[in-house]
Amino acid sequence: MSGGEPVKVAVVGCGTISKAYLTNLTAFPDVQVVGCADIDTVRAKEVAAEHGISVSGDVDTVLADPDVEMIINLTIPAAHVSVATAALRAGKHVYGEKPFSLEREDGHSLLAEAEQLDRRIGNAPDTFLGAGLQTSQRLIAQGVIGEPQSALVAMQSPGPESWHPSPEFLFQYGGGPLMDIGPYYLTMLVQMFGPVSKVAAAARKAKSERVIGKGPKAGTSFAVEVPTHSTSLVEFAAGPVATMVISFDSPVSRHGFVEITGTEATLRVPDPNTFGGPVRIRKVGDDDWQELPLGGTTAGRGIGALEMAQAIRAGRPHRASGELAMHVVDTMSAISDSARLDEFVPVTVSCQSPDPLPEGWDPYQSVL
Repeated sequence: MSGGEPVKVAVVGCGTISKAYLTNLTAFPDVQVVGCADIDTVRAKEVAAEHGISVSGDVDTVLADPDVEMIINLTIPAAHVSVATAALRAGKHVYGEKPFSLEREDGHSLLAEAEQLDRRIGNAPDTFLGAGLQTSQRLIAQGVIGEPQSALVAMQSPGPESWHPSPEFLFQYGGGPLMDIGPYYLTMLVQMFGPVSKVAAAARKAKSERVIGKGPKAGTSFAVEVPTHSTSLVEFAAGPVATMVISFDSPVSRHGFVEITGTEATLRVPDPNTFGGPVRIRKVGDDDWQELPLGGTTAGRGIGALEMAQAIRAGRPHRASGELAMHVVDTMSAISDSARLDEFVPVTVSCQSPDPLPEGWDPYQSVL
């Protein structure tokens, strides 16, 4: 394809999250959505029609389409690796939802497959490319808080069964708060501090069954197979440490509590599951927090896939990379191992922290 043409993509998995992706991807000039696929082909057809997309069907339908250059893999976590592998073997680049994989071995195999086939692989979360976290990264790099020392992060809620119409998969193998929400917080921490070196953790499960609160299955109970609370101590190779609480067991909701402390100030970072602000700072001797101006985009889900598409055309590395996602998977696996073994566990897979986006990067302005 010409370097000036949009990258043609197809979405695989037309569930809840696809709406946010398709709303944005169909508005970005440097990508063109040409197909939708789902195990439920009727749903795929309905979603395609809603967004004016011509091709719909099962996964094989879009993988066989020669116009499709890149797959946006929005399937359930248990299907991420199999769908991504099939797409790579069909000659497509792949951008997937988190987590990258459920097992370390599968993630390594996926990276090796992409390298062997000379295809790109990228992965959510892409919230670290939003204005709030980009601003925070630049401030830390500029030394505004002094030498980074530590972080406190927390996400606590009663659990997604209160609002999700089909939450069972979030409490089965591959789910739980660590695998579902942890990637946002860990990716953000790696963005700010660099790769993780070792972890220690404890995990708990408050209930063996949960009840769906809304939708056609409201009142239906289901089994909980995974821990629903995780407390972790995360140490980074560069020196800082973070304390992270991720829980579906709290009656009190607390989303996006992130404070990064340096030798000169503490930065209150926005919720890493969002793309905006606010960003606040409190320096030594200050009586209160000061809100700082943001720089960047708040466009939302899909900007990582867009930035990857632009990188493919430009022949440069993309930021929401498979290597970054694999490091996060290895970190989450180490956290799970630590909780089971009751000891510190090293994180053996490293990565590079993604560079900040260029100043003024705008997903609605073509760079191709």
